[in-house]
Amino acid sequence: MSLPVQYHYGKFPPKNIDWMRLVPLIGPANAALARYDGTLAAIPNASVLLSPLTTQEAVLSSRIEGPQATIGEVLEFEAEGETKDISQARKADINEVLNYREAMWSAVEMLADLPLCQRVLKATHSILLHGVRGHGKAPGEYRKVPKE
Repeated sequence: MSLPVQYHYGKFPPKNIDWMRLVPLIGPANAALARYDGTLAAIPNASVLLSPLTTQEAVLSSRIEGPQATIGEVLEFEAEGETKDISQARKADINEVLNYREAMWSAVEMLADLPLCQRVLKATHSILLHGVRGHGKAPGEYRKVPKE
């Protein structure tokens, strides 16, 4: 195991703090946090605010593997369901993004009760590959042969 990197070794906390410059910023920062906290408290389901962000993260992260669906296409697909004017290839890309998002939320739920462990990783991988490219390549299992 490697040792931690001491990025601020000997430099933190700073020896001199310019309080005159910082004090005027504390009040507005505190007010902004209070407004944000109030907004979250007023929403019955705070994850509603996070849903677009998780969809965007799913779109961007899934592009690493090849799917090229946009966030707009994913949201439109979810709103309309099955439509005939989407190509099969695009629908497959969208389903990969939806799986990514579902796997992410599932992992968050599992990590509330479990540590980061093989069970969480395998279950998340299984959701990720459900019904999309790679579904026949042992979803939820570690690769036993090198990738070709």
